Amino acid sequence: MTYTVLSLFPELIDAFFTFSILGKAVQEGLLGYRSVNIRDFARDKHKTCDDTPYGGGAGMLMMPEPVGQALAALGLPNRLDPRLAEVKTYQSKPRVIYLSPAGRPFTQETAKSLAAEAELVLLCGRYEGLDQRIIDAYVDEEISIGDYVLSSGEVAALVLIDATYRLLEGVIAPESLEEESFSGGLLEYPQYTRPECYGMLTVPEVLLSGHHENIRRWRLRKRIEKTLALRPDLIRQGEEAGLFDRETRTIIAELRNSGAG
Repeated sequence: MTYTVLSLFPELIDAFFTFSILGKAVQEGLLGYRSVNIRDFARDKHKTCDDTPYGGGAGMLMMPEPVGQALAALGLPNRLDPRLAEVKTYQSKPRVIYLSPAGRPFTQETAKSLAAEAELVLLCGRYEGLDQRIIDAYVDEEISIGDYVLSSGEVAALVLIDATYRLLEGVIAPESLEEESFSGGLLEYPQYTRPECYGMLTVPEVLLSGHHENIRRWRLRKRIEKTLALRPDLIRQGEEAGLFDRETRTIIAELRNSGAG
């Protein structure tokens, strides 16, 4: 996987790829990245990349020329005006994503799908966003990380990167991903580490028992309890999609009958 991020502030992107597991994955060649400074493609000496919107209104809008030139330099095709790009021959054309509050909601399933791509081109907006002509000509999909507005498309891009890179083969052990939140339609169970006693609070006895089957059942029940309490919508979606086995369905029914859900 290669991440290509177009931004007015590439320093934010560069720093992110140097730390922790992500930095190690880059060093080991499990993934690659490149940041593209949109200002490098501005035409004036001030590197201007924004202007006031036609029709009036508050704020500034990112101009199409610098963004379009940056995308064209990557060899990406302009769907509306092929003359504006030297089209590169790709074995598999990268997916161009614009991070936008108007986009499709980003979910764990979206992350899994995007993690299967060979390359993602992430376009970070600023100010009031992008000139619509860039979206129409180059963008394959708009994605939103939530129903709120950010001043920085870079933050949204980093969320998408963080959620997808960890799913790439070799980055994180597969067993670490199996019971995470949203896997199998449930949230993750509560977890504990040393010390065994923290003030008056202790670790649940079942986790100290060494009885693997009891621990497995306890964790499953706690996953269901937590999901019913915090995200009952996930339980409904899982039921509708037929995600749950008989054991899970039985525990859900028991908890509902007891008033827990």
